Formats: sequence, C-alpha cells, structure tokens
Amino acid sequence: MVAFSDRPLTCRECGTSFLFTAGEQEFYAQKGFTNEPARCPECRAARRAAGGGARSMSGYDSDQGYGEYRSAPRTMHETQCASCGGIARVPFVPRGDRPVYCSNCFEQQRSYR
Repeated sequence: MVAFSDRPLTCRECGTSFLFTAGEQEFYAQKGFTNEPARCPECRAARRAAGGGARSMSGYDSDQGYGEYRSAPRTMHETQCASCGGIARVPFVPRGDRPVYCSNCFEQQRSYR
C-alpha cells in the first residue's frame, strides 16, 4: 500500500499553483492513470465545458498550426427492416446474415430482453 501526500503542481494553462491531493492521487492510482494532472481544477472544468475533453484533441489549437480534429460524418446505409418491412437506416453495411431493424422495432426488441 502506497502512502500518498498532498503535492503542489503548476497549471499548464493559467500558471497558478494547485494541490494534487492525496485523495486525488489515490483515485488516479485506482484508475491506473500514470500521469498527474497538468491543469488546475478550474481550467479542467472550463475545458470540459467548452467541449475540449481528451477525445476531441482540442489541445491542437489553430493558433499552433495543427487545426482541430474533427471526425467525418457517419455514412448511413438503408435496408429493409426485418420486423415491419420499412426502411431501416443504419451506420454499418448490412451483411444479410443477421436481422436489421428500424429504430422503432429495434427499441421494441431491446425492451423484450
């Protein structure tokens, strides 16, 4: 068992000092995180509110010359619903070996489980 103690860190965004508490360190260790936080809680909250989580890669700002990452829109495919015979729009190419349902029939199938 590792004993954690509060450690002061400096925010990479605003440069202010903040505490990386023993409880936060324990949480990070339980989750398997190996890097300590680089931003203070206020900057992390502002970044999340702006939609800049880790998955959006918003750290690559246009002022740095990298541009912002954006995923391509999904390609939807139309096929016949296996239940009602209507049009089913799905984000994958139906193979024919499994039934494909429209949104309404899919919800009904999920409720039976």
